[in-house]
Amino acid sequence: MRWWLNGGVWMMMTTTIIYFVKAGDTLFYNWRVTYGEISLRTLPRRGILINGQFPGPEIRSLTNDNLVINVHNDLDEPFLLSWNGVHMRKNSYQDGVYGTTCPIPPGKNYTYDFQVKDQVGSYFYFPSLAVQKLAGGYGSLRIYSLPRIPVPFPEPAGDFTFLIGDWYRRNHTTLKKILDGGRKLPTMPDGVMINGQGLSSVYSITVDKGKTYRFRLSNVGLQSSLNFEILGHQLKLIEVEGTHTVQSMYTSLDIHVGQTYSVLVTMDQPPQNYSIVVSTRFIGADVGVGSTLHYSNSKGHKIIPSRAPDPNDIEWSIKQAQSIRTNLTASGPRTDPQGSYHYGKMKISRNLILESSAALVKRKQRYAISGVSFVPPDTPLKLADHFKIKNVFKVGSIPDKPRRGGGMRLDTSVMGAHHNAFLEIIFQNREKIVQSYHLDGYNFWVVGINKGIWSHASRREYNLKDAISRSTTQVYPESWTAIYVALDNVGMWNLRSQFWARQYLGQQFYLRVYSPVHSLKDEYPLPKNALLCGRASNKNMSIITP
Repeated sequence: MRWWLNGGVWMMMTTTIIYFVKAGDTLFYNWRVTYGEISLRTLPRRGILINGQFPGPEIRSLTNDNLVINVHNDLDEPFLLSWNGVHMRKNSYQDGVYGTTCPIPPGKNYTYDFQVKDQVGSYFYFPSLAVQKLAGGYGSLRIYSLPRIPVPFPEPAGDFTFLIGDWYRRNHTTLKKILDGGRKLPTMPDGVMINGQGLSSVYSITVDKGKTYRFRLSNVGLQSSLNFEILGHQLKLIEVEGTHTVQSMYTSLDIHVGQTYSVLVTMDQPPQNYSIVVSTRFIGADVGVGSTLHYSNSKGHKIIPSRAPDPNDIEWSIKQAQSIRTNLTASGPRTDPQGSYHYGKMKISRNLILESSAALVKRKQRYAISGVSFVPPDTPLKLADHFKIKNVFKVGSIPDKPRRGGGMRLDTSVMGAHHNAFLEIIFQNREKIVQSYHLDGYNFWVVGINKGIWSHASRREYNLKDAISRSTTQVYPESWTAIYVALDNVGMWNLRSQFWARQYLGQQFYLRVYSPVHSLKDEYPLPKNALLCGRASNKNMSIITP
């Protein structure tokens, strides 16, 4: 159930029926997090539910709405929610990762309070601690455009959310023990899910012939890249993580871990039932799940061969990634066109080369970025920074470029950066797997993707005109991906692998975007209801006011 304030009157509505009012409304949610049984391929397993639902409730908001979400933790373990792709402008404490926010203890609650400032599009939330996201606790978050802001496509006849991901028979506590014991997770998942369903054809949607529908597709899994296809139908790409795209047509889409796409699909085929297929990529085998697209006047099931690429076809995926571009003339969250910011003409103030690695440290599996494997501190970095607690972290504990021959070391890695700096970041992948990286607090421009080792000459391949702006990007095996990012959001921001076992075992760090001017124009103070833990447990809350 949600509430908002409208003209001095509190209005109530269930999460399944939505009426919008003026932008900037405050939307209230009350969520209770519990364990509950979920069944995947008829195998019952303990999962994490929100208000008894798996997936959790869908949030529907407008640009600039304020979301107030009271989360009650009824689990027997700490819990945190993070908001994948939501920028948390000037408000990194609400980001919901351990480096910024104290976990909600069992039996306690915490109220998130943040604004979806200057954003539109499709996002999701998920549990960020350990490997809890395997057990559920995730859901969709939509941000609709303001009524006065045009969108570059007609209003669809319907709007469907597909939360897709890999799943494993063993529960999240068992997989955590595997990782804590220094072992890897299996490469091959036990199955694939669509909206919490892991059995083919259990999940279905009904459509009308001749109408066009929107599908919002998020990969909420642990580590598997997935391909999405509706047999016999074309996918018109319209949005990627808040950016309206050039509306190219695809027969299927590769969606890497943590990524979100929106497509339009026109029901222009004979009235039959058609399969919707989600299958794994690049793991040496095809593991998938199907659901049914049911025409309302269907005359039976249509058998159509898949047009998806070979499960191990990297070249096909690279070409698709290179074809995804920003629609420069479309409005974003504001009336000005998305192409009005000319990122390609900005002066680069700093170049980072971030290289992944895997190694055994003290006979236990670890992962690293540029030779540093992240170790969580006893106190969230944001709190330690705010209260000036010494010896929690050291700015500069991860280098700008990998150091050859240095091996892997463990550290609480934090990189310092100046507010309003403009960075070029190269993700270099010398490993033989597809990887996926995310930066909290920002979108960035994916200016280049290609095979081999990045060099200065690689800049000649950059797209400096209409590169896609997003918050999660893939890096192909033995390849590189280059991004540009404008650091206009002060705070402590997590840069991580979206492969959750790798993130958990060290493939992440925090980017401390710093401004010497302590002003509300740059950053909000810690909220007065901030949870305090670790060495900040006994700090005076009155210090949090500016």
